[in-house]
Amino acid sequence: MMTTLTATVPEFLPPSLKSTRGYFNSHSEFGVSISKFSRRRFHNPTRVFAVSDISKLVTEFDPKIPLERASTPPSSWYTDPQFYSFELDRVFYGGWQAVGYSDQIKESRDFFTGRLGDVEFVVCRDENGKIHAFHNVCSHHASILASGNGRKSCFVCPYHGWTYSLSGSLVKATRMSGIQNFSLSEMGLKPLRVAVWGPFVLLKVTAATSRKGEVETDELVASEWLGTSVGRLSQGGVDSPLSYICRREYTIDCNWKVFCDNYLDGGYHVPYAHKGLMSGLDLETYSTTIFEKVSIQECGGGSKVGEDGFDRLGSEALYAFVYPNFMINRYGPWMDTNLVLPLGPRKCKVVFDYFLDPSLKDDEAFIKRSLEESDRVQMEDVMLCESVQRGLESQAYDKGRYALVEKPMHHFHCLLHHNLKL
Repeated sequence: MMTTLTATVPEFLPPSLKSTRGYFNSHSEFGVSISKFSRRRFHNPTRVFAVSDISKLVTEFDPKIPLERASTPPSSWYTDPQFYSFELDRVFYGGWQAVGYSDQIKESRDFFTGRLGDVEFVVCRDENGKIHAFHNVCSHHASILASGNGRKSCFVCPYHGWTYSLSGSLVKATRMSGIQNFSLSEMGLKPLRVAVWGPFVLLKVTAATSRKGEVETDELVASEWLGTSVGRLSQGGVDSPLSYICRREYTIDCNWKVFCDNYLDGGYHVPYAHKGLMSGLDLETYSTTIFEKVSIQECGGGSKVGEDGFDRLGSEALYAFVYPNFMINRYGPWMDTNLVLPLGPRKCKVVFDYFLDPSLKDDEAFIKRSLEESDRVQMEDVMLCESVQRGLESQAYDKGRYALVEKPMHHFHCLLHHNLKL
């Protein structure tokens, strides 16, 4: 049974701390806190969450039950704020996460920034060509250090002017003369583990690590991130040289897992929701292969080609899901990737990056038409996902069932359970 803590807010507190939330968030000596007042990072020992509540939600899904008899996870996995906070820590902060593409840091001094859950990060290439990744937070008073992407010779905090090299060391701290027990060498940026595989830049966020922001080897990343699927992905042209074309972003009013589930239904929804896309695919050839943390769905191209010879999908399409939130779609001359970023219990952002065979990178008409068709499919999926989220929040729904073609979705849920179990 969960322990409930009742506290009286002392009268001497200033108005800013008079609320119960302010009092608990500023007093770690209690050692426990009411769950709804707990902050997001559950690995911090000064913050305690409702273990019994989380454990109960996790165990409502049983990965040992085969798909033919299994029920889906309960709707609370997609709606409960406490569950959402917990899964950020358990699902996103322990393994490799795709966060960008190598062309963003192609030259020395290139950098890009991003956010994964509540982790702000910056990735850069220093003057010697080495890739680094850091928490994008100034060591002085926690200001976000850099924004967007581009090229810099150093990072200068916009708040108080503290300056960091591209290798993360603090090289200038303004107005700190006379401050005791202060050393520039101890106030550098906090490193993150970074890796590159094919066109993808990856980060690993962990609660504590002694690794000094090292760039990992291709072999290690392939083993940890992709497992035995790496050969099939390479065979499918995922790591082949392609030209980067553009980025599109979609903010969707649904839990991040709803978008993933939609991607992983084995093409089940395509004939009903994507009639235009269906005309370019031969769904009778649809197949699924499950790997350790990757599922690959493959489908032959349809026979329908436009009168003008336009064919975006080609003869075969490969759809790879890399747990927990990254999709790689390889079809015809195109590859697009979908990165699903959680923004809250019922909101996510999906980042689409488009790559194209170099022989077509200057064909503006082909690119424009292809992107328009892709956007039409994405907007159809947005409508589906937002509809599902509203249904999940309804009192009429708790759990559902799987169809046999939804093997990739069941695999996804089993992996989630493995990370979430206490």
